[in-house]
Amino acid sequence: MDQLTRRRFLIASGVVGGAALAAGATALTLNEILATSGDRPTGAKTLVVITLYGGNDGLNTVIPYADPAYGSARAELAYDAADVLKLDDTTGLNPGMKGLRDLFGRQKLAIVRGVGYPKPNRSHFRSMDIWQTANPDRPTTTGWLGRWLDTAGGDPRLAVSFEKVLPPLLAGEKSAGAVVGVADAKLPKGMNAKLLGDFGTPVAGEKPLQARAAECFADLVRVQELVAEVKEAAADEDDTGEADAPKATGTGGLAGLQAQLDLVAQCLEANVATRAFSVSLGGFDTHADERQLQQTLLGYLDRGVTAFLQRISSTPAGKDVVVLIYSEFGRRVKANASDGTDHGTASNVLILGDSIKGGIYGEQPSLTDLDDGDLKFSTDFRDVYASALARVLGADPGQSLGGWKGTLPWWV
Repeated sequence: MDQLTRRRFLIASGVVGGAALAAGATALTLNEILATSGDRPTGAKTLVVITLYGGNDGLNTVIPYADPAYGSARAELAYDAADVLKLDDTTGLNPGMKGLRDLFGRQKLAIVRGVGYPKPNRSHFRSMDIWQTANPDRPTTTGWLGRWLDTAGGDPRLAVSFEKVLPPLLAGEKSAGAVVGVADAKLPKGMNAKLLGDFGTPVAGEKPLQARAAECFADLVRVQELVAEVKEAAADEDDTGEADAPKATGTGGLAGLQAQLDLVAQCLEANVATRAFSVSLGGFDTHADERQLQQTLLGYLDRGVTAFLQRISSTPAGKDVVVLIYSEFGRRVKANASDGTDHGTASNVLILGDSIKGGIYGEQPSLTDLDDGDLKFSTDFRDVYASALARVLGADPGQSLGGWKGTLPWWV
C-alpha cells in the first residue's frame, strides 16, 4: 500500500496525529499490554478507577430517605422510601443499583459519604482537575496516580486508560500511563475487510513510526471488534426495556463503560503487569429532568460493574481488584425549577472488591446546615486516595499526595 496514502488515512481516522508522527511519539497497543502477562508480582493488587463525568447527584445515588429534609428540598425529584433499595433504617441506594445493593449485603461495597475538599469549586473542569491531581490549593500538571507511577519505575504499562485520551489522573512528572483507545476511528465509507487489513499490515521500507502507527491501527480495529461483541452481548442480555444511554456531555465513556471494563477484565485474565486502570462514564450533568436520566445512567454503571466483578471473580487476580468510583462534585440539595439539580459540592465515593470491608463510612452531611445551599464535606478525598495508594498499590501516600497521611478503615 502506498505509504503516503497510509499516512493520510492514519491521521484522518484519528488514530494518530501528524505532529505525533513527526515528533516521534509512540502509542501502546492492547497487544503490548497483554504481552506483559506473567510479569505481575505475586499478590499484587489492582486499582480500577471509574470516573463519572458531569457531577453525579450523590443525594439521589446514596439516598438519606428517612431525613424529612430530603423530601422537602426535592419534591418530585425525591424518591419515596418504598422505592429506595434500603441499606439500613436511614439510607438506601437508587432503584437502578440492584447489583450494588446485593454487593453491599455481601460486604463487598463500601460507601464513603460526604467526600469533598476545602473551598470547593463548582466548575466541571476545575473540580475534575482538583480530583484528578489531588491538589485543591493550586493548579498542577500531574495526577495522583501519575505521581505514583513516577515512584514505581515509570513503565507506562503499569497504569492504563481505556478512554479516548490520557486523563490527567495518569500524568506524572517524569512518566505517564498508557492509553489504549476504544473508540473514534472515523472509517471512510466503502471500507472493506481487505483494505482494513492492508492498513494494519507492515510495508517494506516504510519509516518505523509509520509502521508503529499502522500497528496501532490494526490493534484499534481489533479492540473495536471486541467492543462490538460486548455491545451485542449486552443487547441480548438486557431485558429491562430501558432507553438507550444518552450521549455523554463533554467527556467520558465514549465507548461505553461495559466495553471498557470488558477490556480491563481481559487484561486481568491474562495476568498483565498493569496495577491501575482508568475508565469512565459521562452524562451526569443533570440540570433538567434528572430522575429518569440519572437512574438510567446508574443502571448502566450497576450492570457494568457487577458484570465485571462477577467475571473476574473466577480469576486468580479477581480477589485482589479494588474498584473506586467518584465524580467531580455532587449536586445542590434543593431541586431546581426544571426537575433537575445544579452544580454542588460534597458527594459519595464507592469502593468495591473482595479485599475491602463493606459498609457505610463517613458522616452524612446535614441537609439543613448548608454552605450557601450546598453540603459541607465531612471526609477529605485525599483520605480515600491515601487508602488506595497504601492498601492497593502498596505505596507511600505521602509521596503522591504532597505529604498527606490520612486514611480510611474500609479494609479487611
